[in-house]
Amino acid sequence: MYHPDLIRHPDGCPALVLNADYTPLSYYPLSVWPWQTAIKAVFLDRVDIVAEYEREVRSPTQRIKLPSVIALKSYVRPSAFPAFTRFNLFLRDKFVCQYCGAGNDLTFDHIVPRAQGGRTTWENVATACSPCNLKKGGRTPKQAGMPLHIDAIRPTSWQLQEHGRRYPPNFLHDTWHDWLYWDVELEA
Repeated sequence: MYHPDLIRHPDGCPALVLNADYTPLSYYPLSVWPWQTAIKAVFLDRVDIVAEYEREVRSPTQRIKLPSVIALKSYVRPSAFPAFTRFNLFLRDKFVCQYCGAGNDLTFDHIVPRAQGGRTTWENVATACSPCNLKKGGRTPKQAGMPLHIDAIRPTSWQLQEHGRRYPPNFLHDTWHDWLYWDVELEA
């Protein structure tokens, strides 16, 4: 009987990593480990295997099914506030320009320009497409007549995870579906 997991290369068998409370460590990026890291964690007794692939790996003395879902034995407390990075900024702003709503050619814009004393902080940076960034130039949104769609805030890790749930990855193994809850309706 044909089963896709039996012929899949082990590198195509990542393990979904759940916290000790059986929630994903992260939705975006999705918390997955390569099969080697998952197997090592199993042998070090740091995780419980929740589900497995049909695919096995072998050593001279053992055959082991690759874990597809694992849960940490010790709870990892998420940090309250995420690091300020370009990726996290785009995630906060849902990967759209905060001036026109475009979703491509994205960059970030200082709301109060640095030339006017603006700093690179969550509250002073917004996602902008290149044309809007150029149009706004060294002016504030009010001076340029370009209001922001949403206020720039310092997001919590929870808020970023909620935004991340809007972007399911291309690969979701069947055994992962019970642990992941993706938003299927996207806001307009």
